[in-house]
Amino acid sequence: MSEATASTPYGTLPTASPLPPRKPVSLPRLHELRQRGEKITMLTAYDATFAAVADSAGVECLLVGDSLGMVCQGLSSTVGVSLETMCYHTQSVTRGLRRVQGTAWVIGDLPFGSYQESREQAMRSAIALMHAGAHMVKLEGGGWTAEVVRFLVERGIPVCAHLGLTPQTVHALGGYRVQGRSEADAQRLQAHALELQDAGASMLVLEMVPASLASAITAQLPHCHSIGIGSGAGTAGQVLVMHDMLGVNLGKAPKFVRNFMDGHSSVAAAMAAYVRAVKDGSFPDPALHAW
Repeated sequence: MSEATASTPYGTLPTASPLPPRKPVSLPRLHELRQRGEKITMLTAYDATFAAVADSAGVECLLVGDSLGMVCQGLSSTVGVSLETMCYHTQSVTRGLRRVQGTAWVIGDLPFGSYQESREQAMRSAIALMHAGAHMVKLEGGGWTAEVVRFLVERGIPVCAHLGLTPQTVHALGGYRVQGRSEADAQRLQAHALELQDAGASMLVLEMVPASLASAITAQLPHCHSIGIGSGAGTAGQVLVMHDMLGVNLGKAPKFVRNFMDGHSSVAAAMAAYVRAVKDGSFPDPALHAW
C-alpha cells in the first residue's frame, strides 16, 4: 500500500490487490451451488464499505434492497423508496466491490411504483438499475408479474422474483404476517412460483412462508433458486437484512433473525459466521426461525 493510500482519510476500503481467490459469482455458478447441494448466501448491502466486507466474508449475493427505506432512511415501510434512491445505493455498492475487486452477484430492488404501470416502465426502471451496476433486478408479487418477468428476461435482464410476504404491498396483506397458511393460499403461491420460473425468473425470494410450503416450492423449481427469509431451511439459500443480523435494527427483531454479532468482535467475523451457518445448515433453526 502506498503512503498516499495509507494516509487517506476515511480509508475504509483497501486497494484492489491481490486478486481474490473466488471467481466472480454468476448465474451458472449459482446453479452449480444448487446442483451440489451447497446453500446460497445473500445479505442486503446499501453502501460501498459494507458491500466490500460482505464480499470478503464470502457472501455470494448482495441485495441492494428497498429495505434501505426503513433501515437507512427511517421510513415506516419500503413504499416511499424512489428509483433514484435505489440507483444511488446500487452505484455505491458496486463501487465498493470494484475497489476491492469483489466477486459478489448484485441484485437491485425495483421499488414500488417503478414497474407496476407497464412492462415498458419495468424495462426502463430495470435499465436504470443495470446502468447503476446491478447484475439482476428483483420485483415483488405473482400472477400479473409473470408477464413482466418474461418481458425483461427476453431482453437480457436477469430477474429475481419475490413471493410470500411482499413488503411493498404490506397494507393490502394486512400487515407483516406469514403467508400461505391456508390450503388455498398455499396452492396460489405454488402456482405463482411455477409461473415465474416458466417466465424466466432465475431466483425467487420466499419471505415468511411456512417451512413445509417453502420446501415444496423449492422442490418444484429446478431452474429458479429459492432464497428464504423466515421460510425455513429447505430453500436453496438464505437472505437477511444486514442490520438485523448485526443486531442494530431500530425495533424488535423478527422471529426469523439471528444476531450474528453475538460472540464476535467484528462485522467481518459476524458475516463470516453467517455464511458458515447457512452453509452447514445450522441457520435457520427450524425451532426458532421458521413457521
